[in-house]
Amino acid sequence: MADKVKFGIIGTGAIATMHADALKKSRNAELVAVYDQVTERAQQFAEKYNVRAAADFESFLADPEVEAVTIATPTGIHGKVAVPAALAGKHILCEKPLDVTTAKADEIIDACHQTGVILMSVFQSRFVKNVGLIKQAVDAGRFGKIVLASAQCKWFRDQKYYDSATWRGTWALDGGGALMNQSIHTVDLLLYLNGDVEEVSAMTGTLSHTGIEVEDNAVAIVKFKNGSLGTIEGSTSCAPGFPRRVEISGTLGSVVLEDNKIIRWQFVEDAPGDEEIRKNFGIGEVISGGGAGDPMAITSDGHRVQIEDLADAILAGKKEVALSGVEGRRAVELICSVYKSAQTGAPVKLNNK
Repeated sequence: MADKVKFGIIGTGAIATMHADALKKSRNAELVAVYDQVTERAQQFAEKYNVRAAADFESFLADPEVEAVTIATPTGIHGKVAVPAALAGKHILCEKPLDVTTAKADEIIDACHQTGVILMSVFQSRFVKNVGLIKQAVDAGRFGKIVLASAQCKWFRDQKYYDSATWRGTWALDGGGALMNQSIHTVDLLLYLNGDVEEVSAMTGTLSHTGIEVEDNAVAIVKFKNGSLGTIEGSTSCAPGFPRRVEISGTLGSVVLEDNKIIRWQFVEDAPGDEEIRKNFGIGEVISGGGAGDPMAITSDGHRVQIEDLADAILAGKKEVALSGVEGRRAVELICSVYKSAQTGAPVKLNNK
């Protein structure tokens, strides 16, 4: 049996470098091919990583050596490349978000289900140790009744960031602004830790950038299915950029996570390990987070963890991964509901498929 899964990368933009570096570090995966609709860019990327560049998308998908792909194109193109990849029998790791709408995300999910390939969505923040500690506390009921759960992503992107590519800041290809592009990891953590949202009311605005169609600031009030309330704040206008923050508060305890660091861990009744966690306040893995003022100020370690999980499943002939496409859909639905509420001025109830 093979000990490594051979991957191809679709798209060679900035995030593709993270994918390639993660594949290079992976114990059970390797990069063998790359495709980009701009041939010259694909060739340059292939030369850098000593792999082959496909002449066209059809030959890339027809390559029998490519068992799985990572998708690193602009968001609005995810479905256009993911569905054909699934129909070609390729397992898929798709960069966040799955696509710009829930309907398009569903097309990817359905295609993968139809062909039996594995679909994994990139949300590497879930794999941080401190996030796991908070999730364990939630599942153990240590918060009592959770009453408030909120997320903040007050980041900064200068005008040059939006001017650097024509797709940035567009509804068709970016799918949104500060929420869909930058804050989606924080939104996903909120859902992962506190469960699905029942209803949302929101306001958005483009307050500090020019030439973009989407929001650079958003605020939402959410009601969760578990009865708790919360807020979501997302921005690319807050200079110089601040750590993203998730807060969970209940009748028996409260926790605050900044980036991947726990800065508050207080419960009415202590449990074994609590004091050790408090001793480590402000300490966290350099696996995700960052990017507050620079989109590339992150490491590839989080992507590596997800690639290895996907490769393990492929090698073992399993269909389950830690973060499926269905899981990845949840943040897309919530953010699209925020946009709908902001556009209509009315609360929006979620379907939560």
